[in-house]
Amino acid sequence: MKIKNGRIYIGDVPIVKLVEQYGTPIYVYDEKKIRQNYRKAYKAFSKYYPDFRFFYAIKACNNPAIASIMKSEGAGIDAASVNEILLAKYIGLGGEDVMFSGNFLSDDDIKQGLKSGVIFNLDDISILPRVLKYGKPKILSFRVNPGYGRSNVGDFVTNAGPNAKFGIHPEQVIDAYAQAKAAGIKRFGAHMMPGSCITDADYFPFITGLLMDIIGKVYKTLNINFEFIDLGGGLGIPYRENEEELDLEKAAKKTAEIFSAKLREYEMKPPRLMMEPARYFVGNAGYIVGKVHSIKNSYKKIIGTDVGMNTIARPVLYGAFHSIIFDGKKSKKTEKAGLCGQLCENTDYWIKEREFPIDVKEGDIFVVENAGAYGFVMSYQYNGRLRPAEVLVNGNESFIIREKENFKDLIANTKIPKHLKK
Repeated sequence: MKIKNGRIYIGDVPIVKLVEQYGTPIYVYDEKKIRQNYRKAYKAFSKYYPDFRFFYAIKACNNPAIASIMKSEGAGIDAASVNEILLAKYIGLGGEDVMFSGNFLSDDDIKQGLKSGVIFNLDDISILPRVLKYGKPKILSFRVNPGYGRSNVGDFVTNAGPNAKFGIHPEQVIDAYAQAKAAGIKRFGAHMMPGSCITDADYFPFITGLLMDIIGKVYKTLNINFEFIDLGGGLGIPYRENEEELDLEKAAKKTAEIFSAKLREYEMKPPRLMMEPARYFVGNAGYIVGKVHSIKNSYKKIIGTDVGMNTIARPVLYGAFHSIIFDGKKSKKTEKAGLCGQLCENTDYWIKEREFPIDVKEGDIFVVENAGAYGFVMSYQYNGRLRPAEVLVNGNESFIIREKENFKDLIANTKIPKHLKK
């Protein structure tokens, strides 16, 4: 995103033009920015450990067009559900280009996952007997919880450590792989999730060292050659102006150094090194464009817009911060105001107080920044407010990549019994 003479552009397209063509609210993604982010990250990690690959965590932004960008850059897909496996298949990826990292799997999840032929990444040792009941994965990994986790979003999304629901306790890891080996599984990997939105470069080598000590003991005990080690995601982006960016070069270099050192220490055959970020690729390349509908001056000034918690849930769920930039505002004068959506919920008052331009008026358009990850995928239809369109910008061109919903989408798959139609 850039601003020229007070006017906001995504790529080379002014948001005024996007609004004229697609209305509001809309999610907009900058293809060039996504590719730039991906290539920067891949260059950093592959420079220090050449046998390296990213798997895109499709849960963060599941539009097939965005996933197709990832595919074209060489990424695989990290799927958290069977339907995400099917999304990967829809864009032409399957087999070992897809890792199935669901948790607390149902029998149906297991059967469909096995049928798909993807990498099976089990969240707990207790699931293994049910998996073996229906078949043997071609390649199997376990998600290890090394006992530590970190998040810049909040403790409730740390994803690792004693309070996380994910992963196997370190003391159970050897037993998990022993059971899998005894069952005749021949090919193995290992996985962890270090946390969420981490911008401390030193954390990644630290948590990698913890994982490798656990996996090294598995190798020494069971003589298992791991084909890959997946360090998970967690590459963070700054959401506030005063937040420091992740020193990607430092994170990559130190992580590769500790990874390679641990391989030598445990005399392990070098596996492929993998990671599965998404936020780093798409977070700052996605935006919401919305419109001011009315302004209320009561106990406080409240700017009423068509962007509510149904459009972006993160501020309400996590207390997450997103910058708001108004188009065409050249004055630097500001005043305190809140900002809300149109839902009949006070929680939709998702910015209680912030400095906004003093001359904001009805009809103004604005941009919600850093909305590319965990944005549209978490939107919903409460109050009959329908999900917005998604648009991809590439230079001076724009493409609709998901149509906005209509009333038919609201009642899709519903049925009224005959006796209620009288």
